[in-house]
Order: sequence, then C-alpha cells, then structure tokens
Amino acid sequence: MYLGLDLGTSGLRGILVDGEDRVLAEAEAQYPVSHPHPGWSEQDPAHWITALHQVLADLGAQAPGGLADLRALAFAGHMHGAVLLDRQGAVLRPCILWNDSRAADQADRLDADPAFRARTGNIVFPGFTAPKLAWVAAHEPALFDRVHKVLLPKDYLVWHLTGVAASEMSDAAGTGWLDTGARDWADDLLAATGLGRDHMPALFEGCDVVAPVSPARADALGLPRGVRVVAGAADNAAAACGAGALAEGQGFVSLGTSGVILTARDGFHPRPATAVHSFCHAVPGRWYQMGVMLAATDSLNWLARLLGDSPAVLTEGLGGGLRPPGAVRFLPYLSGERTPHNDSAVRGAFLGLDIADTRGDLVQGVIEGVSFGLRDSLEALRSAGADPAQLLAIGGGTGSAYWVDLLATVLGVPLVLPARGEFGAALGAARLARCGDSGADPETVMRPPRIARVVEPDPALQPAFDAAYGMFRDSYGALKAMPG
Repeated sequence: MYLGLDLGTSGLRGILVDGEDRVLAEAEAQYPVSHPHPGWSEQDPAHWITALHQVLADLGAQAPGGLADLRALAFAGHMHGAVLLDRQGAVLRPCILWNDSRAADQADRLDADPAFRARTGNIVFPGFTAPKLAWVAAHEPALFDRVHKVLLPKDYLVWHLTGVAASEMSDAAGTGWLDTGARDWADDLLAATGLGRDHMPALFEGCDVVAPVSPARADALGLPRGVRVVAGAADNAAAACGAGALAEGQGFVSLGTSGVILTARDGFHPRPATAVHSFCHAVPGRWYQMGVMLAATDSLNWLARLLGDSPAVLTEGLGGGLRPPGAVRFLPYLSGERTPHNDSAVRGAFLGLDIADTRGDLVQGVIEGVSFGLRDSLEALRSAGADPAQLLAIGGGTGSAYWVDLLATVLGVPLVLPARGEFGAALGAARLARCGDSGADPETVMRPPRIARVVEPDPALQPAFDAAYGMFRDSYGALKAMPG
C-alpha cells in the first residue's frame, strides 16, 4: 500500500492506494490562513502537523488493514513557501506562503541581477522563496541571523517524519535558488540573499527515498515502523504525475481557483521573458513548463458573490451550444497577473458594457476573459517551443460543459475530459512513493487516466474567437495606460 498526501493552502488531503492505483481510503483536514497585513499570507506549520495526525487517523479508521500494510508515502505541496528553522529545529516564524506579495521590492532587485534568470530560467516573482528571505533579512534581521535551515512547506513535513532536511527538484526549482538546468543549488544566487548551501536541504529526485519514518513518529501516528518517506513533488508536478504528463507535449489545463496550462518537456528550454515558469519535473531528466493566471474560476466566484448566486447556476444560464463571442470583454486581472505580464499591480476591468446587457452577458464575458487569459499562457508556452496536440482538462471549472466547449475553441486544442476517478496531486505523490519503494519505472506507473470524452474546437466559431482574443490581448496595454 502507498500513501499520497497533498499539502494544499487550505487543507491536507491523503489517499491510500494499492499497487494498481485503486483508492482504499481518502481523508482531508482543513486549517486556516492568516492575513495580518495587506498582501501578507501566512500559516502556522503546527497546523499541518495537526492535520497530518487527523488525516492518518481517518485513513486508519477507514482501512486499518491497508494502513498496516503501508510501505511508503510521499507528499505533494504548494510551492514557494518559507519555513525557517533554528539550530534546534524550532520554527522561527509563520510560514510565508506562495500568494504573499510583501517581497515585491526584493523580487525586483533580485530579478535585476541577470544571473537569476540565467541560472533559474525564470523571472524572480514576489511569491518565490528567495525574495521572501531577502525581505526577512531587511525587516526581521535578528530573526534572519538565527535561520539555520530554509524548508519548503511539504519538506517541513518530511523533516518532521524523518529528521532529514530534504527537498526535491520540482519544488526547489520554485525557490529562485536552483540552477534548474543543472538540478543543483546555485551558490552565487544563495549568496545574493545572504545564505549558503548549508542553509538548504539536501536535494533528491522526486522518486528517491529520503529515509524511513522515525520509530517515535511512526508510533505517534499509528504507522508501521519502517515506512519509507519518498521525496515527493511540488503540487503541479505531482498533478502531472497523477495525470500521466511526463513526456514532451503531454500536459493539462487546470480550471481551478487559479488557471494553469502545463506541458512536460524532455529538456530545459527556458524563456523567462514570457513569464512562463520552467521547472524541473518530479522524475529525473525531465522538466515542465507552465503558464499561470491568478484568477480563473476565482473570477467567476467573484461575479457570483456580487450577483448573489452560485457559479454553477450562472454557467447553467448560458444554456447549451457555444455562442459567438459576446460584446462584453472582461480582463481577469483581479489579483494582478503572472503569465505573460508579470504584473502584480494591474487590476481587472469590464469593457464594452451596454445599458441593455444582462447578467448572462456578464457571465459570458467573464468566462471568455478567463479563457483568453489561458490562451495567453498557451501562446507563451508555444513561444518557448511547447505545442501540445491535446490537453487533459481538470479543475472545478470543467464541470461546466459550456466552458469546456468554449475553452477548446479559444485554445484551438482538443480537450480530454477524464473519466471519474483519482488523477490529482495526491495520486501523483502516491505514485512517486510506489516508484521509490519498488524501483518501478515512472514511465510505466504515471499513466494517463481513462478518457470520458474528447471536446474538439468548434471550427465554425474559431475565427471569431481568434479575432476576439486579439482584441483581448490588445486591451492589456490600454488598461495599463489608464491613470490610477
């Protein structure tokens, strides 16, 4: 039996699977996020430990025999966080999360050093770990002087279970300190933030065994002794493992709170000027690239709150059959934007509003604007040499058949809808645990899910949506030029 644990921003999810990916049990525990100041987003790592105990207890209650036969576990987790430990292993301050924007000035300063883009293959975004540590050095210098180890969120749980400070390539690539092509820490980039290699965890590939769970932790958590902890993966890399996206051109589009288009790459092909992320994959010798928009289904959630209805009801109101592009244009920059603009200050807008417009026109405008934002990411990926022939469509937004039809036509790419079942980050982590324990080839383990149906672009409407996308793309410059 193998256990995959996905450390999300709001909760920890665990699934227990057998050697054929059959799910025996699943459980989830929630925890809060703190926002003590505007732009700040923090979390107490102690909440993750409490959630881990709860999830394992729930899994044990559901499948006591399965947990007793557990051989290995691995974590997936949200990226870019900063868990700071002193020499005694105590947490020095709340973890600064991926969506914390306080380090924008530090990110700009680091990004102005050409070595960062050259070595990491990425823009230094404010959410990355390196500018967070530069912020701590500037604003909490006494605390910075006590930092002994810097761990990423999921790696703090690995340390808790094993006593080993370890990370793996896919998560380390999002810190701003990894030489992503060489798959090793970059000493010069660490030095630029006042740190050294001794502050960093040891690096593993995602399917490498780090260490067994310590006997004391195993007893406290109700785990059999000798369970192996495998290095795991960053959340999107783990999701790619769960979706079977390992080889060049395989990928997915995620219509979640944020929007992601990810494609696996057989080599390292960075193009940081496009704001495409170029990261190591969770398996050796592979990389992946992704475009990220910050408010995908969150844009529809925002409109639903204003209109006093649910997102599902709003999209159901569009009916069946794809419509031509609407006259209302929505720019989905409610929280700024990453790909392709790298603009934390820009904000959203409606354009082309008419006194005769209905709420249905606003809904159509929002989901078209989000779809065009994802087209921006796809075009950025194409400029970096990635051109997927089809994409697996995942995330809550795919519950709307209209939105899936629209997105396939806007992207100009067939979308594959998976059959019901497990294919997310938790499964990807469990698959990495299986590879680490058994030595199985990831190519044979990381299989795509069963297909329910394939949604093809609508050729009759593609020209109209291509023209509407062109107007959307041009609108960003006009929005930026507006005063205030």
